[in-house]
Amino acid sequence: QLSILYAVLSQPLFLFDKRFEIINAIFEPTEEECEWKPDEEDKILEQLKEKAKIEEEKKDEEKEEPTGIPEFWLTIFKNVDLLSDMLQEHDEPILKHLKYIKVKFLDAGQPMSFVLEFHFEPSEYFTDEVLTKTYRMRSELDDSDPFSFDGTEIMGCTGCQIDQKKGRNVTLRTIKKKQKHKGHGTDCTVTKTVSNDSCFNFFAPPEVPESGDLDDAAEAIHTADFEISHFLPVRIIPRSVLYFTGEVIEDDDDDYDEEGKQADEEGEKEGDEENNPDYEPKKDQNPAECKQQ
Repeated sequence: QLSILYAVLSQPLFLFDKRFEIINAIFEPTEEECEWKPDEEDKILEQLKEKAKIEEEKKDEEKEEPTGIPEFWLTIFKNVDLLSDMLQEHDEPILKHLKYIKVKFLDAGQPMSFVLEFHFEPSEYFTDEVLTKTYRMRSELDDSDPFSFDGTEIMGCTGCQIDQKKGRNVTLRTIKKKQKHKGHGTDCTVTKTVSNDSCFNFFAPPEVPESGDLDDAAEAIHTADFEISHFLPVRIIPRSVLYFTGEVIEDDDDDYDEEGKQADEEGEKEGDEENNPDYEPKKDQNPAECKQQ
């Protein structure tokens, strides 16, 4: 996980601070500051947009201009498959209040770990201003199996307790079920609270038993969790504007498709060779001689 450490240490903090101020309407840039110096293709595109914009402006004259960038992080969650997979419709009104996401490493002298901080503005859903997820890391060799060491790795994670406001907990839902009373035989309605799908279950990961064995569902949750723990600090936080506009999504998809295509081609080539009746494994023409020292 050196990439996470590098991403944190190389953060252009002054740009992140300015991005935060613009998104949350603390700083409103002027028209001149918003202008982009275009190349030839951009100029042609701008001219076409300008023609279409004239009619739009007439219709929007009476509309109030929004401040900041509304639904900035919610849009990113929708644009990124890894995040949208856990996003539910009832999560969206809450994520509209997400101001920014920050990653930080714990101070020296403490166990190696980093924290993802999700900062929210006040809302009717919970009282917390910051929700956290802490990831514990290991960078030492395992004495019992030193050859298995493959660099720094995430060993576990800890979420946080969310102080939900009454009736606003999206991670739970109430179901009603009719059943017959055992004593009287009459119908009665039983109310039961059960867990509900929500991206906020991210802050309550399943506990790993002492044996270390997880069922398939818990294993899938942990796998996705660790992918997110790498993707957020390394890719999304530094380039959140590009994920908001959707410009970087295509690049990620192309990289993924290229890797998958290359792996498929290598697998097909290897399979064709093995299925060839004339195929023989390559032999070393000049095997090295063992010399006595």
